[in-house]
Amino acid sequence: MSDLIQFTENNSHSLIVMDDGKANALSFAMFEALNAALDRAEQAGKAVVLAGRAGKFSAGFDLSVMVNMDEGTIKLLREGAELSRRLLTFPLPVVLTVSGHALAMGALLCLSADYRIGAQGGFKIGLNEVAIGMTLPWFGIELARGRLTTTHFDSAVGLARIYDPESAVTAGYLDEVVAAEDLLSRATELADSLAGLNLEAHCKTKARTREDLLARFETALERDFERGEAMG
Repeated sequence: MSDLIQFTENNSHSLIVMDDGKANALSFAMFEALNAALDRAEQAGKAVVLAGRAGKFSAGFDLSVMVNMDEGTIKLLREGAELSRRLLTFPLPVVLTVSGHALAMGALLCLSADYRIGAQGGFKIGLNEVAIGMTLPWFGIELARGRLTTTHFDSAVGLARIYDPESAVTAGYLDEVVAAEDLLSRATELADSLAGLNLEAHCKTKARTREDLLARFETALERDFERGEAMG
């Protein structure tokens, strides 16, 4: 598949593992590999388990591109937005195993999946854009508004509050937390249970439950990339 992605088709699910040997930066190459893996998963027609390397799910966008604040930066932001939209509308159940730190775009991926299982440990999860001098793009704001709890929205987005895995459940980044060594077995257990879903009904119901969020998301994409407001 790729040096960045391992793809395995199992009985109940397709397993996609991101591992760049470092912080799992979301680079152009990583987005290309992820989308290719999702293409294969869609063809397989089973639930998807998306995982990161031990200790680091993803630290967010590739900073070597982001620091330039140029057309490449906008292009990378759009790649992230399109991946979030793809996960939000994916025709199959998407389970994230959040194996460690999930920051910035890594945290936005948590807000894009159907179910999120985190690993116990001293990991940081959250939107740290304001702390590093970046205005959160409109698409990120709408993801946060749609998936985080109301009481945590302002502090998570505007104050760059960072959560440990347990408090990330309360905020809405995660659905549950298990011991790190149990992460993949719990995801497999869940995927086994999801195998009983009618996938057509799942897809249509997902579209209905996210209709308002997706409408706001489309408006956000227009503001970010058609009106040029992505970087503030």
